[in-house]
Amino acid sequence: MSVSSAIKSIQDIMRKDAGVDGDAQRLGQMSWLLFLKIFDAQEEALEFELDSYQEPIPSDYLWRNWAADNEGITGEELLDFVNGKLFPELKNLTAPIKLNPRGFVVKEAFSDAFNYMKNGTLLRQVINKLNEIDFTDSKERHLFGDLYEQILKDLQSAGNAGEFYTPRAITRFIVDRVDPKLGESIMDPACGTGGFLACAFDHVKNHYVKTAADHQTLQKQIHGVEKKQLPHLLCTTNMLLHGIEVPVQVKHGNTLSKPLSSWDEQVNVIVTNPPFGGTEEDGIEKNFPSETRTRETADLFLQLIIEILAAPENSKNGGRAAVVLPDGTLFGEGVKTKIKKLLTEECNLHTIIRLPNGVFNPYTGIKTNILFFTKGTPTKNVWFYEHPYPKGVKNYNKTKPMKFEEFQAEIDWWGNEEDGFASRQTTEQAWQVNIDEIIKRNFNLDIKNPHVGEIISHDPQELLSDYAKQQTDIQALRDQLKTILTDALAKK
Repeated sequence: MSVSSAIKSIQDIMRKDAGVDGDAQRLGQMSWLLFLKIFDAQEEALEFELDSYQEPIPSDYLWRNWAADNEGITGEELLDFVNGKLFPELKNLTAPIKLNPRGFVVKEAFSDAFNYMKNGTLLRQVINKLNEIDFTDSKERHLFGDLYEQILKDLQSAGNAGEFYTPRAITRFIVDRVDPKLGESIMDPACGTGGFLACAFDHVKNHYVKTAADHQTLQKQIHGVEKKQLPHLLCTTNMLLHGIEVPVQVKHGNTLSKPLSSWDEQVNVIVTNPPFGGTEEDGIEKNFPSETRTRETADLFLQLIIEILAAPENSKNGGRAAVVLPDGTLFGEGVKTKIKKLLTEECNLHTIIRLPNGVFNPYTGIKTNILFFTKGTPTKNVWFYEHPYPKGVKNYNKTKPMKFEEFQAEIDWWGNEEDGFASRQTTEQAWQVNIDEIIKRNFNLDIKNPHVGEIISHDPQELLSDYAKQQTDIQALRDQLKTILTDALAKK
């Protein structure tokens, strides 16, 4: 059976179970099962490779010993084992990170996991379907990676809290342009399910890894933090799928809960799409300087990124970052102005890619941008590039998403940061703005393409579409203004 058919069958089986309610719980249930199966597949490989191999968790809880036999325990016996033994043992596993790092990964993965299924016979059917997928087969593993992304896209509720899974095209383009190297620390401080980390891992592996020692170096380069349990578990599973044996650097927590002044980490590369449109819980803003305090998540993450990017060393440039941010960050005032001033003083904000509407459909219609910057030298000029729709496309949607090939024009135009992007040319899509002009604009970076005049359309469908977008933008602006006003009143 194909991976696609197996996953569809699993979802259909779960719908029959009274304990599983909705897509979020189905995904949560599938996630811990997938984690254990993939973990065990990797364990079997390590056991074969290592002479001094030791099991990181008790043998009874390895997939092969309780789940792999399709004629094994089922019904109430299976439920009793999962609820009464498997979960309590793995949640309370004694596994110090230095002595048993893979055991530590399992304990972290199960810290907030839950078995929703109440029918042990249906649970056995789900397990048997998973047994039809061979995660040691490279073709199956690659196919599952594609399907894994599709499962995430199907979770429509993901957009409710400002958490939008980044399209693969944008992830690939960002990593391709930032070009992380072997030995550089790579971080996503709001890593979600690990799309940026997986893409960065593959990029370094494909371009710079030559030996087994290089591969071990690469595994230690990847760092991420995710606040919510389900995305964290999915991210950990994603890292296992990509060949990271001990993804202990992917932590479960809130990156913003640590005072900014106490960060001593220095990161070479940050690639991220922090949650935007949402606000942090009371008290988080106190971890940041008084003049730039806010509860808006994206603004806090931008400050954090500026702080922890590595400073330049000798002839080497400082740390570099690419961050997806909404239009509201570009034109926002108040605290946003102070943060943008800090950004342009501390870093070289050399490029802003202005993305078209619909990139994050169906999650949100908010317009977004990719900011590329390097720590260590102040900004002198900012290049803007307005990414156009492909020919014949008026908007993106779930069935017709953005494709990586669309970015070839930007890649051809990009040039080299070492020579200050001397080869870049002004085009119908690209223009340059001096920092003096940006200062005059009070750091408003919402600068329109000067080469495109106003285009008036009389097509009813386009007019209706434009009206709907305007209403969405107005609501987004209202929400941002409400947050700013709330913050201002809270300080009085």
